Amino acid sequence: MEIGEIVFLLGAGLLAGAVNAVAGGGSLITFPALIATGLPPVTANVTNSIAVCPGHLASVVGSREDLKGQRGRAWRLLPAAIVGSVLGAVLLLATPARAFELIVPFLVFTATVLLACQKKLQTLIGHPRQASQRRQTITLQALTGLGAIYGGYFGGALGVILVAVLALVLDEPMKRISALKNVLSATIALANVAVFVLFGPVSWVSVAVIAPATMAGGYFGAHLARRLPNAALRWTIVAFGATVAVILLLRAL
Repeated sequence: MEIGEIVFLLGAGLLAGAVNAVAGGGSLITFPALIATGLPPVTANVTNSIAVCPGHLASVVGSREDLKGQRGRAWRLLPAAIVGSVLGAVLLLATPARAFELIVPFLVFTATVLLACQKKLQTLIGHPRQASQRRQTITLQALTGLGAIYGGYFGGALGVILVAVLALVLDEPMKRISALKNVLSATIALANVAVFVLFGPVSWVSVAVIAPATMAGGYFGAHLARRLPNAALRWTIVAFGATVAVILLLRAL
C-alpha cells in the first residue's frame, strides 16, 4: 500500500469515527474508501466490518452511564444479535461476489435514505405503540435479529437502523436507546470478526490503518458533537452515500 493510500484511509477512518459519534453512517465513508484503494467489494466489506469494530467497543465505554438499568435487556437481546450477525456474515461469504456487487448499491441507497429520514423517524417513533410485555419482547427480538442479519451482511449505517427499530418498541429517551444500540452494534461487530477472521478475505493492512483512526475519530467526534451543525453533516453524508450508491450500481452493471 502506497503512502497516499494510507493517508487517504487514515482520513476516511477519522472522519467515519467522528460521523458515527455525531450522526451515524460512518461506514458509508470507509466502505467506498476501501473500494477506492482497489479492494473488491466483498473484501472491502469484510475488511470494513473488522476495522470499525474497535470504534463500536469504544462507543460502549463512552455510553456506559446511559446503560445503567438496561443490563438485563441487553443480555436478553445479545443472542438474537449474535445469531443474526453470524447468519448475515455466512450469507455474505456464501453469496457469489457478482450477486453482492448487484445488491450492495441498493443497501447503500437504503442506508442513505434512512440517514436522510433520521429526524422524521425520531419524530415518528418518539411515542412507541402500546403493547403487551410479551408482544414487546417478541417484536424486539425479531427486529434485533433482522437488524443483525443486515449488519452481518453489510454493516453500512447499521447504527441508524438499530436506533430506528429499537425506538419503535422501547419507550425510552433517545440517549438510552442509542446506548443500547452501541452494545448491539459492538456485539454484531464482534460476531462478524469471529466469522470473517476465520473465513473471510481480509486486507489486514487496511484494518491496521483504519481501526485506530476510527477510535480516534470517535473520541474527538464525541467532543465536537456539541459544536458541529448536525444537519449539515448529515446531508453531506446523504449526498455522499447517494453518489456512492450510483457509482457502485454503474460499476456493477
